[in-house]
Amino acid sequence: MLGLVAKKAGMTQLFSEEGNLIPVTVIKVDKNIVINKRNKEKDGYNALILGVEDLKENKASKPYLAQFKDNVKPKRYLKEFSVENPDQYQIGQEIGLEIFNGIKYVDVIGQSKGKGYQGVMKRHGFGGGPSTHGSKMHRHNGSTGQNSYPSRVFKGLKRAGRMGNDRVTVLNLKVVDMDVEKNLIMVKGSIPGNKKNLLYIRKAVKK
Repeated sequence: MLGLVAKKAGMTQLFSEEGNLIPVTVIKVDKNIVINKRNKEKDGYNALILGVEDLKENKASKPYLAQFKDNVKPKRYLKEFSVENPDQYQIGQEIGLEIFNGIKYVDVIGQSKGKGYQGVMKRHGFGGGPSTHGSKMHRHNGSTGQNSYPSRVFKGLKRAGRMGNDRVTVLNLKVVDMDVEKNLIMVKGSIPGNKKNLLYIRKAVKK
């Protein structure tokens, strides 16, 4: 299924016909331009390369600009999506939200917010040590070592470290509303990242 490159616009709320409040995330989907195609005969697989947001030529290298052909303006963001038949599309063709007409559920892929270096209580939800009586381990993760055997710390042990700034895929988000003219789609619930965060939307693969 072909997807689209989009940006997070923010969150708001809508009311259903029954009067129930629904928290929704608004996603801005500008027209995606077909930059190039991949064919199974030449490349070993079928796909389309889509691009959004115009880029000034003096802001990119010559090798990067070389992939934009047939008078297609250079784009800042590119994404490759697998399709069954790329010959249905033409280089320079605009693709928008109309490909999601009739689709009730979508998957959204984005980069989560970076939290920096965090301890085990925030990063993994540890309970921490005693808060009084001079325990001196209020927010520590406790012992991580072993006895004389195996005399090492096991790999994958939950410890303090960098948190967030990961690629996150949110599955089966319900499409609450869609405005093709304004290039907006609203999905139920939250999605990763800040406002204006780059996103990839596709038809739900598990629905």
